Amino acid sequence: MYEILLILLGYLYGSIPFALVIGKVFYNTDVRESGSGNLGGTNAGRVLGKKAGISVIVLDALKAVIIFYLSSYLSLKFNLNPDIKYLAGLACIFGHCYPIFAEFRGGKAVSTSLGYFLCIEPLYAVAIVVFLLVLKISKYVSLSSISTALIVLCITPFLAVSITAKLCMLVAVILLVYRHKDNIKRIKNQTESKIQWM
Repeated sequence: MYEILLILLGYLYGSIPFALVIGKVFYNTDVRESGSGNLGGTNAGRVLGKKAGISVIVLDALKAVIIFYLSSYLSLKFNLNPDIKYLAGLACIFGHCYPIFAEFRGGKAVSTSLGYFLCIEPLYAVAIVVFLLVLKISKYVSLSSISTALIVLCITPFLAVSITAKLCMLVAVILLVYRHKDNIKRIKNQTESKIQWM
């Protein structure tokens, strides 16, 4: 019962659309109506400015971090299944992508997924390096995100974690790539937007 509640909590917290909240509260702007219409840090930065974009990225990444460590703490305190932290964290990612508080139209979970991956294994910091390197060369946030997901996929089989953790990370990677399917088409057609600030 407690495990189910933690998974639900993960989904609900992941569903908080920080890009929408920051846009409406501080800028009187609905970011869904501009740019890509996406509720993520990249579109928030594109529509609202760099400061807002960074704020959204940090808050979205912290979603998974908070849920992961809260679940980990409660699993120890109440003798729950220790793998619940992986499931609750994954639920948080799904909440970000399909938020109940924003008509199930969310972001692409790049920041939330990175926060989740780093909680599981600090070695995934290499994925951030890959992200920045690909971004510097290509100027495509989407391509950088997909490259990061593939690096995570390559590292995961060698980690000393449970099969549940590995399966959760596999699902997170598949979801992240799937959420970028339209970006992949635009990259092929050379119509994908490039960043200007790097």
